Amino acid sequence: MSQVRTSRRNLLKLVGLGAGAVAIPLPLLAEPLSGALVDEGLAPGGAAPFRVGRWLPSDQVVLDRWMEDLIRTVDANPTSLHPVVEEFKNLIETDPEVYLLFHQMFEQLPRRPKFRTTPTGDPQVRDYGHMLSLINAILTTAPEFNKTGLVGFPINAILDWPMGTPGGFAAFLNDKVNAHLKKVLGKWAKFLASSDSCYVLGTNPRTGWFGRDAMAAMPDFEKEFKCSPGQPHYGFTSWDDFFTREFRDGLRPVASPHDDAVVVNACESAPYKLARGVKRRDRFWIKAQPYSIAHMLANDELVDEFVGGTIYQAFLSALSYHRWHSPVSGKIVKTVVVDGSYYSEALSEGFDPAGPNESQGYITEVATRALIFIEADNPAIGLMCFMAVGMAEVSTCEITVYEGAHVHKGDQLGMFHFGGSTHCLIFRPEVRLDFDLHGQRPGLDSSNIEINSRIATVR
Repeated sequence: MSQVRTSRRNLLKLVGLGAGAVAIPLPLLAEPLSGALVDEGLAPGGAAPFRVGRWLPSDQVVLDRWMEDLIRTVDANPTSLHPVVEEFKNLIETDPEVYLLFHQMFEQLPRRPKFRTTPTGDPQVRDYGHMLSLINAILTTAPEFNKTGLVGFPINAILDWPMGTPGGFAAFLNDKVNAHLKKVLGKWAKFLASSDSCYVLGTNPRTGWFGRDAMAAMPDFEKEFKCSPGQPHYGFTSWDDFFTREFRDGLRPVASPHDDAVVVNACESAPYKLARGVKRRDRFWIKAQPYSIAHMLANDELVDEFVGGTIYQAFLSALSYHRWHSPVSGKIVKTVVVDGSYYSEALSEGFDPAGPNESQGYITEVATRALIFIEADNPAIGLMCFMAVGMAEVSTCEITVYEGAHVHKGDQLGMFHFGGSTHCLIFRPEVRLDFDLHGQRPGLDSSNIEINSRIATVR
């Protein structure tokens, strides 16, 4: 497949995410970046197009129309709630704090038409009951291809406006809310891993993943990925099977496989941020979103190793490869999956038009994530950490290696299910690295660097 441009205008373009953002005049917005953090390439406050990675439509009108169609269909065909959604409703109505927050998140929306009605005058999501009905409808649908308006994070699209309010900010950091959201997303994941989700893996010219438009977007699909074009659904057994597809053998060779000074790209991903001298704790919720290493690593006993170190972050595209490979050769010291938030975005970003695009730094501290600590064979690297971060619906992080195993550079570590997200490489302060970002500056308009390509060299 030719390299996909993963600009923010394209991130939410795939399965079903929502968008919309205006600034909230909070004192938070005026707080300066503090400490020794050095950003290399991401200009704070610089304008950038939204929809990073093609997870949601780049055109807000397209997304609004998708929401209109969903709302119209659900309102015209009321159905009983799935038990897991009914359970979520029961939490909202019986827990006084959660009940308060889910009322506030809708009441705190601005009264401007943009937040109350769609461009055609139909109502936006107006209360938690309406929200639950829409989520209920998503649980038995899979993402259709759409070259102009792919909706890859549909639940995120439903929650997009309320996510940006103070009430939404508090609600989506609430442990009980996130525990129920995990159950809801688990039910959707079960559908996406079933044969029933194959209905989108057809040859419909506009909506099928093997139709005319999709094949134009992925012209080298048969050459690049393991598949069986002569079989139904190209041999894939579910939407998730298709989305976690593997490259054909030899397609992504490992750079300098016998040179332990070379660090390779762990995901097929686009550079987002490079920071040095990261603090143990920092104010990660402010506009610049500095890294806060103790929070990122969930206060793991190994945190001290990385205080003052270097972090490289990159994001995945919806049309990309979604497995993780080891950036170095070494021994797996520890693996941890940290349960976290799913729809929390930094209040300092206001109503993010493509949440959580603008909050990618922030979510490294609060979102569901997988930590894989590796003791590199090269003593000049020593202990490092690969961190996979789930975004919105894409929060199923599967680790496929075990503690004590030795991996070679380029070996698989795990994968995201149902989409792609963002990831970090974390190095100790003693490690001196020259990064090779293939002629790019980190930021939301960068393009994919192939997995297993050289990303850095130890000095």
